[in-house]
Amino acid sequence: MKIDESLNVFGEPLELCGADPVTGFFRDGKCNTCDEDRGSHTVCVEVTRAFLEFSRFRGNDLSTPMPEYNFPGLQPGDSWCLCAARWLEAAENNMAPKVHLKRTHIRALEIVPMELLKKYAVDLN
Repeated sequence: MKIDESLNVFGEPLELCGADPVTGFFRDGKCNTCDEDRGSHTVCVEVTRAFLEFSRFRGNDLSTPMPEYNFPGLQPGDSWCLCAARWLEAAENNMAPKVHLKRTHIRALEIVPMELLKKYAVDLN
């Protein structure tokens, strides 16, 4: 797998999203991606209880631990590299968690418009 250039939505070096639990398609703590990342795990979010329930209801349970995958389950307040399409779906349903733009990979913009990301940004000057 060839990792894409590690840039955020501003074209700057991508910042760490989450190390506890370790997130990212590559489990490197960043929302790095590649062509094999079919889900485009590129949007760095701070999960909320409401979003975790929404995601579980949609068939993606992110809160239940799965030790066989070394996944502890997410808690409200955790940072996580979310699939761009899942985040967009949550936004369309008024359930989207806040976004860290400096930690969100530039390829998220292929799926989610920048203006929408900015509405949910926690790190916009």
